[in-house]
Amino acid sequence: MLQYLVILLDDTSTSYCHYGVNKKERKLISLDHLRQGIRLGMVENLMIQFVYPDYNLPQEYLDVIDTIDHSNIKPMAALDNDTDIVTIDGWSYDASKLKDAVVALLTSWKQLNENHGKLKDLLAVVQRLNVVITDVERMSDSDREQYKVVLETLCKDVEALYVDGKSPQLNLLTDRMMLSAMNNCNAGDTTVTLAPNGKLYICPAFYYENEDDCVGDVVNGLDIKNKQLYRLDYAPICRKCDAWQCRRCIWINRKTTLEVNTPSHEQCVAAHLDRNASRDLMLSLRSKGTFLPDKEEIKEITYLDPFEIATQWK
Repeated sequence: MLQYLVILLDDTSTSYCHYGVNKKERKLISLDHLRQGIRLGMVENLMIQFVYPDYNLPQEYLDVIDTIDHSNIKPMAALDNDTDIVTIDGWSYDASKLKDAVVALLTSWKQLNENHGKLKDLLAVVQRLNVVITDVERMSDSDREQYKVVLETLCKDVEALYVDGKSPQLNLLTDRMMLSAMNNCNAGDTTVTLAPNGKLYICPAFYYENEDDCVGDVVNGLDIKNKQLYRLDYAPICRKCDAWQCRRCIWINRKTTLEVNTPSHEQCVAAHLDRNASRDLMLSLRSKGTFLPDKEEIKEITYLDPFEIATQWK
């Protein structure tokens, strides 16, 4: 059941997830399409998330946007008091401007390995930090081993912040401890995207990859083929998995396995490395006192890809 509508306000709107923005020329959504998108959100009772470019929009656009409750996703260059999520592409940022912000930091494996030591200071000032690995599907054996070291370091950093009385939120480590069921992206199921051309897409990644890969438009509505495949209960591996924090990226699934409901090996391994590190962090914090007493301990497992134990499922 749809719950969210993402509206890209420009072809150069910031990325906030695994995809890249390959369009360089500014192209604002038309005011007609913007109004139609807002009307769609009102009719379907959807929460609207506007995704901004790195320049100031004309006042007439801002006036239309303010006609409905919404949240704003903006790049660092457009950060202001109305920003709900600020995106940073890479590691160039001014931490002093990010106090109490919700941040999505986009990084490659290589960049993360080289810069992860900076995250502790960032975690100390932001409200929440989502680290988004933009080349997750290209994880090599070397990346996997380096990532284990990165997570061990981050566990120590997050633990130190907790001991110091802070409550850091880092998607890679703290989300799994708080969850009791899958909490994925759910593009195509609970979320769809309106692009500047007035057409609807499963998510922004599908638009930037192929504009013809649409699933309707704001005039005629949605037309998702085999829409049940975007639901968790039609994902044979994911519905049995307990890496509940995994984004289960539909776009990466299709790109790597040709099936929207089947994840790649690399995506599963990365999610399970996060899961296992969350378990270690949870146990370490509990050894120091009461911590999340209402949450069950994360079980120890012997695999990193749930496909390895698929024959055990009934």
